[in-house]
Amino acid sequence: MSDQRPAAWPIYRRLLGHSWRYWPLLALATAAMVVEAIANGIFVQLMQPLVNDGFVDPKPEMAVFLPLAIVGLFLMRGVASFVTDYGMARAGRSVVRDLREQVLGKFLRLPSTHYDTESVPAMVSRLNFDTEQVMQASTDALKIMVTDGLTIVYLLALMLLTSVKVSLAMLLISPLIGVIVWYVGKRYRRISRGIQDGMGGLAQSAEQSLAAQQDVKVHGAQDFERSRYSTLANRMLRLNMKVETTRAGASAMVQTLAAFALAAIVWVATREALQGRIDAGEFVKLMTAMMGIIPSLRRITSVQAIIGRGVAAAERLFSILDSQEEADHGRVPLARARGELVFEHVTLRYERDPDRLALDDISFSARPGTVTAIVGRSGSGKTSLVRLVPRFYQPSAGRITLDGMALEDYRLADLRRQIALVGQRVMLFDDTVATNIAYASDATPEQLRAAAEAANALEFIERLPRQFETPIGENGSLLSGGQRQRLAIARAILRDAPILILDEATAALDTESERLVQDALDKLMPERTTLVIAHRLSTIEHADQVLVLDHGKLVEQGTHADLLRQGGLYAHLHGMQFRESSAE
Repeated sequence: MSDQRPAAWPIYRRLLGHSWRYWPLLALATAAMVVEAIANGIFVQLMQPLVNDGFVDPKPEMAVFLPLAIVGLFLMRGVASFVTDYGMARAGRSVVRDLREQVLGKFLRLPSTHYDTESVPAMVSRLNFDTEQVMQASTDALKIMVTDGLTIVYLLALMLLTSVKVSLAMLLISPLIGVIVWYVGKRYRRISRGIQDGMGGLAQSAEQSLAAQQDVKVHGAQDFERSRYSTLANRMLRLNMKVETTRAGASAMVQTLAAFALAAIVWVATREALQGRIDAGEFVKLMTAMMGIIPSLRRITSVQAIIGRGVAAAERLFSILDSQEEADHGRVPLARARGELVFEHVTLRYERDPDRLALDDISFSARPGTVTAIVGRSGSGKTSLVRLVPRFYQPSAGRITLDGMALEDYRLADLRRQIALVGQRVMLFDDTVATNIAYASDATPEQLRAAAEAANALEFIERLPRQFETPIGENGSLLSGGQRQRLAIARAILRDAPILILDEATAALDTESERLVQDALDKLMPERTTLVIAHRLSTIEHADQVLVLDHGKLVEQGTHADLLRQGGLYAHLHGMQFRESSAE
């Protein structure tokens, strides 16, 4: 399976391509890296005059020149290091920002089928964790490779110019270090894939436990949830320790090889000195160069861990960026629809469960200014049916038309502008009341107030500490269920769409909240094509038509009174609810 994965270099090259738009910063940082490497090399070169002219055969002028040269070199190196760090950090953080924006934008353009297969915490992990790994690979690793690579080349050239024989010992170990770097990089990438997949699972487990904290406490399941999370955390610990073990082992092997090379250099240099071919200053210069090469070699070996993690993370991010978006081949513009919906022999199979029909040969029409109620047992296909209208899913067979034209012929954005959706699970944002009502629109304060009043929300908004500017918490956690529903209705009223979809909008409310919400809905429905998924059948008695679904099939259709007279499934469901209400 791993052999079928794309090679690391094309992925890394594509990743570096995202950095290229910041080439001025990278060019400045690279120039600073060159200066830093040169400063390191010059410092090593100073060892020869420092020993020969400072100690072996002291010269007075060296007492002034050498200290000034050392201070100057380190000042130059410090400035270059700052420029390098700033340039690479700015470029790297900019790449992270760009990738996060691109990936989030892509997530929001993916079809609903993607959300059936990947959890939201796993997606958030890609946005947060994977992009950080990419930043380290695209800039931090590049900095190490360029600075330490140039340092090694410079110091090796210096050693060769000083003594070829002594330098050969260093050159002999280079192929062995290359083999270690290749093996370590391959192993890092394999382990890093597991780490990044595991981070998504870890985030998902934590989010589920925290979101369901009340259920966890009621069932006394704190230890169970902690144990489940601990299993995933321990797996991450093992994978991370594999990375660290590989890194430490490779670093130790490189240092051992370098030690053998250093020993060989000492042996050869000593023999060369005995024969008068190198002096004390040259010997110290060679030793200092060798000691400067060893940490650079160790860092270059360790950088494989950063690159491995970055390549694995980039592979996951690019797989999202390369995913197919929602189909939008429509070319017909749509300013405002009349709202005539027609389902013609519509069938739906979900990709996650292709053997089962979610909807089977559904046909009906819904005219403007009418209410179509959709009822049935749990799992009968009610929500699947209304999901087809905004094209969250595509029919497997048959077609749906709006004002006589197939939905897929319209531009997707134009089609969705015709639809307002109010569900049982209202999605609000951690922002103010005003921002949630005006969501993604430029409504005036007067329009916001009018929408809130029509939705019966103004009475509670005016009691809030800052009224329309009051923050409502995550998903409206500071509001009651009825208040959240009325904000959602205010948003739908402001949207003024010709098609209204209500997905059990009052199912979870108490009697008083239901009355307020239902009154607001009654103001919203006129002159619109309204589809209502109803849990309480008493709320749809005045619907123009009722569709009764069972196992994905349309088994009954008619008005409330007609279906009661027929004595079929609708009458059975109505009778059960009536008996339950009487018992209560």
